[in-house]
This record gives sequence, structure tokens and C-alpha cells, in this order.
Amino acid sequence: MDDGFLMEVCVDSVESAVNAERGGKARGPPAGVAGDGGPRRGRVVKQCVRIPVFVMIRPRGGDFLYSDREVEVMKADIRLAKLHGADGLVFGALTEDGRIDTELCTALLAVCRPLPVTFHRAFDMVHDPLVALETLISLGFERVLTSGCDSSALEGLSLIKRLAEQVMPSALYVTRGFFPPGGGITERNLQRILEGSTASEFHCSARSARDSGMKFRNPNVAMGASFSAPEYSIKVADVAKVRTLNAIAKNIL
Repeated sequence: MDDGFLMEVCVDSVESAVNAERGGKARGPPAGVAGDGGPRRGRVVKQCVRIPVFVMIRPRGGDFLYSDREVEVMKADIRLAKLHGADGLVFGALTEDGRIDTELCTALLAVCRPLPVTFHRAFDMVHDPLVALETLISLGFERVLTSGCDSSALEGLSLIKRLAEQVMPSALYVTRGFFPPGGGITERNLQRILEGSTASEFHCSARSARDSGMKFRNPNVAMGASFSAPEYSIKVADVAKVRTLNAIAKNIL
């Protein structure tokens, strides 16, 4: 944080992690959505970049209410991520009534230590964010990633500011990094989000679509649901976007 801020780039490929590093200071959590091998990919990422790597522990897509078997997967992924040199871990878990699952979080935090842990955007799905915040502080999470319980950090800006004010008296807020805004952050809205939230960290994907290298293409088959990304278009972290976002943040912070 030599420049007074920290940019965290959400990546789901080694190429994106490398691009994030090339674009400037960044920290990237390789996404483990739908159990796609995030911790194993994190091992290769650690070999390719020098920036800190926070690994997301996510046994599947969908909600954040996990079964006993999924919990075992999460614990195994945490141990694997630590074995491969992760700098930190990212997870979130809720109860069926939209509260922080304190029992599960406590158990997972014990497996994560001594590494720092971020509670991810499961926070945006809680029943009462102000109560949830106090719970996460008491549990010992170092950071909470949030879009302010709205569709993007810009729309949720007022809640992000309110949450920051709630935690301000705590020692956790000394670095102003407890609440890195995340969700829909782009070059067009970053300035408003940083100025409105007083955050010194932010979370983004900074991606652009790149055309596939495939020459033969079958237009009749879709690999997944209708809302999935096209098979012949790949989204990767864009070096130019990372640099632009860094420059904006540097001018503000």
C-alpha cells in the first residue's frame, strides 16, 4: 500500500492473475466457484506472480447455506490452499434465515489460521447487515467484501458508508481497509465509490472479453445454461483497465 491504497482483482485464471500484476499493485483471489479447483489453480498462480494471492473457498455456486459434505470440501480446500502458499483466504457462510453461520465460520476460521481471512459477498445476502457486521467483527474476520447489499457498490454506497461509520471506532478501521467495496466497479464509477465510501481498498474484476483462438466452432451447442458466457469468448483481466483503475485511485487516495 505504498501509494495509499490497495486494489484487489478477482481472477479465475492464471492469465488474469498475471495481467493483474502487470497492470499494477493488486491482490487476486482465484475464484473457486462451483468447486472448479480454486486452491489447485492458486498453486500455479503463486508460481507465476509475486503479488499476494487470497484464495476463495467456494464448494459450489448458488446460495451460502452448506451441507456437511460441502463443509468437508471447504476444509480440505483451505488446507490445500495453505499447503500451496496462499497469502490469505476468502469465504462466507449463512444460516437458512439469512444470518452469519457463526458455528461454521468459527470452525473454518480455525482451519484458516494463521492466515488472514476475508468474508466475501455472502455478506450482501444477510437479513440485517448491521447485526451481521458486529458478528463478523466478534468472530475475527480481517475484512468484509461488500457491494452494500445492492446490485453494485455504487448503488449500495450509502450502506457501505454507514457500515464504515459503525466500525470506525474499532481498531479494525485504522487502515480504512475493513470494507473494500466490490461489485460493478469500473473506470466510470470508481472515483464516486472511493470518495463516497472513504475506502482505501477496492475489489474489481477489470475484465475484457477476448475472442477464442478456436477456428472450428459448433454453433449448435451451448456448454451450460443459456445465461452462461459464450464458449468462444473468454473474459480475462485487462492490463489497461487495471492500470486505469490504479491511476484513478492514486489520484484520489
